[in-house]
Amino acid sequence: MTTFDNREKAFEDKFAYDAETAFRIAARRNRLLGLWAAEQMKLTPEEADAYAKAVVQADFEEAGDDDVIRKLVGDLTAAGIDVTDHAVRRALEEKTVEARRQLLESK
Repeated sequence: MTTFDNREKAFEDKFAYDAETAFRIAARRNRLLGLWAAEQMKLTPEEADAYAKAVVQADFEEAGDDDVIRKLVGDLTAAGIDVTDHAVRRALEEKTVEARRQLLESK
């Protein structure tokens, strides 16, 4: 392999690693968000776990975070909890930081 080939392979490997890491952080963040919302709705531990999985699954519907935010706002509102889009976005940001920290600590 030439030096150019080695650099290209290294770049591709780094890109794949970064994409996988971003995916893992988003999935962990969504699970944490689901648990946060479940706590707000006073769900049982079993219901909270199932709900967190549903929030992770909701992220696969479209690109970006809007699908997750819509789900959380809709579910919390349906449960009689007064929540704003802004509050959910703030929780999303907080859980992103927490998910990144957890992922980095587990390595």
